[in-house]
Amino acid sequence: MKKSTKKPAARRKKQRSKGRRKPVFKDGLTAALTAGLLICAALVISVAVIIIHRVQSIDTISAREAPSETPPESVRDPAPPVQNIPDPPAAKPPEKAPSGGGTSSPVNTGTGTAEKAPASGPSGGSPPQTVPSAQGVPASQSRGITERPPEPPPKRKGTVVFVIDDAGNNLRELDPFLTFSGPLTIAVLPGLPHSAEAARRIRAAGKEVFLHQPMEAIGGQNPGPGALYSGMEEAEIRAIIERNLEEVGPVAGMNNHQGSKITMDEKAMETVLSVCREHGIYFLDSRTTADTVVPRVAGRMGVKIGERDVFVDNIQERAAMIRFIQDGLNKAEKKGSAVMIGHTWSAELAETLEELYPELVEQGYSLSTISRLMMGNFDDEGSWY
Repeated sequence: MKKSTKKPAARRKKQRSKGRRKPVFKDGLTAALTAGLLICAALVISVAVIIIHRVQSIDTISAREAPSETPPESVRDPAPPVQNIPDPPAAKPPEKAPSGGGTSSPVNTGTGTAEKAPASGPSGGSPPQTVPSAQGVPASQSRGITERPPEPPPKRKGTVVFVIDDAGNNLRELDPFLTFSGPLTIAVLPGLPHSAEAARRIRAAGKEVFLHQPMEAIGGQNPGPGALYSGMEEAEIRAIIERNLEEVGPVAGMNNHQGSKITMDEKAMETVLSVCREHGIYFLDSRTTADTVVPRVAGRMGVKIGERDVFVDNIQERAAMIRFIQDGLNKAEKKGSAVMIGHTWSAELAETLEELYPELVEQGYSLSTISRLMMGNFDDEGSWY
């Protein structure tokens, strides 16, 4: 009976010892979990502190690298040296601003010295300027860039007038000159099938119309209808010119077609110039002879005339025409103006003039008409208009 009673007692002892070990295991697990949570919390806090520290560092660097043109609030130092001055009135530094109103200030050089500008303190009641004003200073200077000055306009070399003779024969030959980009004076022969229509088209194109008055030549060539001949009475000369003006007019003036013989006749030219003066039109001497008396007669009568300088198409080749035009340009540069005469029947003249026109303007030449040249009209820049 004793043996059977010991076994249950031993089992009970074993069970009690096992029951006491289980609480120890549970307490250790709880401690481990608690320690792990504390470590995780510490890591999270450390990471947060590092992030906050870096953000503050970036903000500080951004504030230091901010351009000096920003407002004072964006570059304000947390503890400016000026606020630590114990006695502002006694320590007031001398004014460095220019004595002219205070609106202009030195140009910022970009070295970060804008924070040192408020040296006068708040003693005068006016807020200190922390950033130099950039008003009134060109943007290129504030950036340290030197602007290239604009190129001066080309020096004026003279005025050039192109007169195109012999209109009225062929309208197709006339058309290229009507589309020329610059000013032209176009002289129309009277008594031809297309004389009146040519004059009308010239005016519609904005070009200047002249009467190309036929006159007798020394060689006896036929000058065409409506011509003046030596030995004519004054009344006859007047009647012919009036009839021609009525057909072609209104015109700004006239020039002679051929006429080497008539322009040597003082009496005939007195009548011609008298008619021009009465109509308020100009006379251009085409100078078909070196012995012309027109300048002398005009001077005696007090009449202002024009004179031809160059014939540009005596040779019907483009290279030759360019050489003649260059001669005229040289004369314009020397004496201020030059009159060059060409003809509607010159096949390449209109195209050549169109090609040369932009170059002439770029070089400093100005193109005009006979009437404007005779009037001596200038614009504000000294160019003929």
